[in-house]
Amino acid sequence: MNKLIAYAQLVRLPNTFTAMADIFLGALATGLILRNWMVFLCLLVSSTFLYWSGMIWNDYFDLDQDRKERPGRPLASGRVTLRAAVFLAIGLMIGGLILAALAGIRFESSGIVFRWKSLVIAAFLVLAIFLYDGFFKATWAGPVLMGSCRFLNILLGLSIFSGAIPGWGWLLALIVGAYVAGITWFARTEARESSQPMLIAAALVMLGALVLTLAVPALAIEVSIDFQPSALFPYVLVALASYVGIAVLRAIRRPEPTNVQPAVKRAILGLVVLDALLASAFVGSFGLLLAILLIPGIILGRWLYST
Repeated sequence: MNKLIAYAQLVRLPNTFTAMADIFLGALATGLILRNWMVFLCLLVSSTFLYWSGMIWNDYFDLDQDRKERPGRPLASGRVTLRAAVFLAIGLMIGGLILAALAGIRFESSGIVFRWKSLVIAAFLVLAIFLYDGFFKATWAGPVLMGSCRFLNILLGLSIFSGAIPGWGWLLALIVGAYVAGITWFARTEARESSQPMLIAAALVMLGALVLTLAVPALAIEVSIDFQPSALFPYVLVALASYVGIAVLRAIRRPEPTNVQPAVKRAILGLVVLDALLASAFVGSFGLLLAILLIPGIILGRWLYST
């Protein structure tokens, strides 16, 4: 049991549902979640595997730092061996790419057709993961690259659509990517006292992403003829901003780990609500049900860290 908990901590299991929510968003916004359910499942598991792999590589490259600042983590404490972690990370990454390739297979009247879009996006996601974890995490490019990972994960979900990703799809990816870039910047020094100007700047990036969200319903109206954006859209947006903002302001006032880390945790879980909110612009209030993915994340987060 202790071994399973160690691996669950290693892959940040509570956060897995935020990556899944990205894929659900793409499938709901395109209206293809039922029609292309096999493709959807391949993309969902592919995203999960790539996310888990990225978390393992994160701890692999941070091992020396974690031994000083976070000695209780699975690799730093020796509860998971370095060899086992590397093999698992490689296996998950290969599995994620294979599943993305399978998502590109279409059975049409003319025969079997292979579309490269999902695999190409997954390959760029792998590249972004390695660039972030292995080379640029501690630089100014770190938050940008982490935001790019989420940007690409949204595009991976939208690749369920066989045609070119539409303009509104790129906007969805930009919103989520910018929000995550802000979280990453905010969390940069979460293990020690943070700089107030840095936290303020990161909070403004997150706020900017939420402001961009206001443009989505107008675009969605032009896309969907069967649904209207949820009437709850502005209220949920305000609730999300308040839920995250209260913790963020508390951390800015007193930038200690005990305040910054809970704010980061709230912002990460808020990703699921953000995805649900964006989905509700395309499929109405039904899209808000995506927020159900918060439940397992919150429950697991009581026992497993997520930052």
